[in-house]
Order: sequence, then C-alpha cells, then structure tokens
Amino acid sequence: MRRIFVLFLLVVFIAPARAARQPVHARHAMVVAQESIAADVGVSVLQKGGNAVDAAVAVGFALAVTHPFAGNLGGGGYMLVRLSDGRATFIDFRERAPERASHDMYLDAQGKPTRDSIEGWRSSGVPGTVRGFELALSKYGKRSWNDDLAPAVELATKGFPVSYALSQSLRISRSLGTSADSKRIFQKNGAFFDVGDLLVQPELAQTLERIARNGANEFYEGETAQRLAREMSSHGGLISLSDLKGYRAIERTPLQGTYKGYTILTAPPSSSGGIALLEMLGILEGTNYERGGAGSASAIHYLAEAMRRAYADRNEYVGDPDFVKVPIAGLLDPAYLARLRASIDPERATPSSLVRPGRPAGTEHDQTTHYTVVDAEGNAVAVTYTLNGGYGNGITVPGLGFLLNNEMDDFAAKPGTPNMFGLVQGESNAIQPGKRPLSSMTPTIVVKDGKLFMTAGAPGGSRISTAVLQVILNVVDFGMNVQDAVDAARVHHQWLPDTLSLEHGISPDTVALLQARGYTVDYAPGVVLAQVAAIVNDGDWLQGGSDGRSAAGKAAGY
Repeated sequence: MRRIFVLFLLVVFIAPARAARQPVHARHAMVVAQESIAADVGVSVLQKGGNAVDAAVAVGFALAVTHPFAGNLGGGGYMLVRLSDGRATFIDFRERAPERASHDMYLDAQGKPTRDSIEGWRSSGVPGTVRGFELALSKYGKRSWNDDLAPAVELATKGFPVSYALSQSLRISRSLGTSADSKRIFQKNGAFFDVGDLLVQPELAQTLERIARNGANEFYEGETAQRLAREMSSHGGLISLSDLKGYRAIERTPLQGTYKGYTILTAPPSSSGGIALLEMLGILEGTNYERGGAGSASAIHYLAEAMRRAYADRNEYVGDPDFVKVPIAGLLDPAYLARLRASIDPERATPSSLVRPGRPAGTEHDQTTHYTVVDAEGNAVAVTYTLNGGYGNGITVPGLGFLLNNEMDDFAAKPGTPNMFGLVQGESNAIQPGKRPLSSMTPTIVVKDGKLFMTAGAPGGSRISTAVLQVILNVVDFGMNVQDAVDAARVHHQWLPDTLSLEHGISPDTVALLQARGYTVDYAPGVVLAQVAAIVNDGDWLQGGSDGRSAAGKAAGY
C-alpha cells in the first residue's frame, strides 16, 4: 500500500523544487494555500474587511469545490487561531466514530484487518468541517456566514477551469471510478477533464446554498443531513441522523512549548501532531545538531533519532482526550526529554527494535490539505483538514455533490497492525463509538517576543509533523527565508517501519553516510514528504512560502 501511495504522489505532484525561489512578500495580509483559486478567495475576503478567521472559513469552503482531493464538506480537521491581542484557541472539528462503530468492526473471521476501513460507505466517520467552521466564525469572525460561503457557492455554480494537476489527478484516481456519482461528476463518465475545461458541480452548489441559507444545522439536522443518513442506510454505512445531530466541534487550549526563545503554539489531542512536534523540538534543543549544517548527515541523524523516539511515544500514548488520559505533561517534561536526548548515539542509528515507548510521568495505558492566513491586524489562522485518503473513499453522496471521508482508517483497526500510512498504533487509538481518530495534523504558530513570527502546517499523513518541524528548524536554526525553508529537501522517520525516508534533494554522498551509520534508507524516486504552507513575519513584510512539491499551491497577499 505504501509504495502505491508514493507512486500516486509522484504522478499528482511535481518533484521538489531545486532552483531557488523567492518568497511572496506582502505588507498587510497573506494567504498560503495548496490551490490557487482558493488562495485568491481568501485575499478577496481580507480586502473586503474580513479578518483571518473569515478568510480561513471562505478558503475552506472554496477548497471543497476547487480541491476535491482533500478540500471538503464531508471530512474534518483542526483550526489554530492566534489573535492580535495574544489570545489563542484551537478548534477541533475532527470526525467521530458513528454510534454503531465497534472495536473489531474491520476484522475478518480470522482476526485480520480488512479494507473496509478504507473503502466503501462503512469507512466514513461523522464529518466535522461544517460545524467547525460555524464555531470559528460565530466566535471570532467579522462577516456573515452567507458572505463567507458566497465564493464557494459561485465556484460550484459557475465552475472553474481545471488545471493540469487537477486534470491528471482526477484521471488517475481509481477510487473515484468506483462510485457512479463520482465518476459522472469528476471523470465525465470516462471522458475525463482536459486542461481548461470547466468543472461545474450543481449538486454541490445546491448543498452549499442550503448551508449558506440555513447555517450549519442544515448539514447536521436539515435536508442535507436527512438525505445523507438515508444514503448511508441504503448502502450499508454507519452514520445515522442521530450521529449527525449529536456532532459537536470542540474548542480546546492549544499546546504551548518553547524552542530557543521562540514560543510554539500547536495542536493538542485529538491530534498527535503538536505533541510529536514539541517532543522532537525538546529532544533536539541542546544537541547542537545544527553545527553539521542543513542537509548534512550528522544533522539528519539527530533529526531521525528525535523523530524515532517521538513517534514511538505518539503511537503508544496519544488518543482522543475525551476517551484516553494522554500524559501530555509527562511527554513534554524537560527531564523526560533529557533522558530521550541522552539515549541518542551521536554516531550510530538506534534500531527501532531497541526503542520502546518511554515511561513519562502520568502514563496510562494523507491526504489532507493545509492553509494559513495572516490579516492586517496581526490575527493568524492555521487550518489543516482532510478526507484522509485522496478523494476520501471516493464516494460522492448522490444528489448532495460532496465526497465522503475514509477517516475510520486513522483508528487502530487492530492495535499493533499498520494502517494505510504504515503507522503501528496502540490501544489508545482503538475504535469506540463517538471517539475521534488520532491524527498527525500539526497546524502551528510561532511567536517571538510576544509577536507573531511564523505559521506553518502541511498535509501528508504521518509525515506532517516531521515536515512542519523541518520548516521551522530551517528558518530558526539555519536562517533560511520561508520559501527556501519550505522547498528544502526533507527526511522522515516514524519509528515503525524502521526506515529513513529521504527526498532526492539529499545528496547521494549524504545517503551513503547515513547508511554507514546504520540506517535503512528509502531514497526511491518520487518520495514526497508532505507539502508545507508557511508564512513568516520578518517585522516589515509578510513572507509567504508555497510548496514546490505541489503544482497548484499559491501564496497571495496585499
């Protein structure tokens, strides 16, 4: 599965940029997103008096039209907000397991995991995106719900020209071809979209119009909810009208840590991304790993060892905090991080078989998209949301026009068995009704001396938190501008499988040195380790960095 996933990325995304690109600069406000039309929607909202939350909501709904690979109504995610007065909040609109979900629901008679967590109507969790955007806008936005949805309604109604990247992605998607409505809407029943063709989505437009007119309750209790529940029932899915009515987005306190004088605000559970990010930063601080230089074998060695240890803990201890006691304080305790740091051999890789989840105090037993917004007042928003797999499970709800997630695969269908991203997870992330599956999404905001310094986030499944880590380190430790930091070649290690993945921007000589240190290396062509969107505030300008790994990304501002 992993190799198919990598090859798919090779086709959909262009190779990492090698020639230096300059950041996009803006005096007042900026949006960085992985689809250009949606980025422009965000800038337009800002220019019309909306704040960063308004722009984030408008971009999110626009991406549901223009970026069906991951933009969605039928998925979920997270929004990290830092207001100009220093207040910060985190909105968790992650999907939930339906009421009829059960611990072993994806195991066959022999106890082996089936593909039902990835394919078909039973793979979907209860969507959270619409309710999450409503919560954000009602508490922190300036414009009306209808105004912020208007661009998405127009894009779905009138259509938009299909880019080369989108045309190729739609053409090769096997999952879209398994659903009659998806094949009709997104693949023209096999005729396929050419570059420049208009993609018009009238069913989605009608759904968006009802949501704009009636609010989020339309999606969870109104006509849309009732039609979705009926289709679920008729196709053997688990989501009921009761599940939809009972869904709530949750406002949580962001995780906060420090690194070399910078304050890091990031995602708390039900995401694992923030804990992993802060744990990796905590392990690295004090190692002087950066002395080897960016991309050196010695620097990569310390990165990989920090990643390995953080992911071992992530897979064992982190889950939905409404169901599992997550030992956050213990995992981020300086003394615990010092023990992990001391366990690193400066010269040799530590086999993952010898790295077990630690015993922190208090212990109890990608396809995503990210965008970020900074407005003229200094408010910052970082949003990561997803359908899980590319185009989710590939099913478009008949008559409603939106794709369903296959987020149930983010649970540990069988604890100790790899999921679609190769993650081997524990009982903390086992399936329970109403539970939110563990995520790697890592929307992050960096503050220096009380002022906004940087925002960053990424799609990419289990590779998200390591990608965000490296972009932050490239700026803070290696002095790169934001575009160079985003475009620099990346590495990834997630404990299991015991493999160090390297993008081809890493030199072959460095690869050989890492192999000599004992690493098993994946250096295959087409390895793409997430696509980061980032903004840096240098005091005079906002610098926007869109990822050259994505053919459709854009940084835009004014």
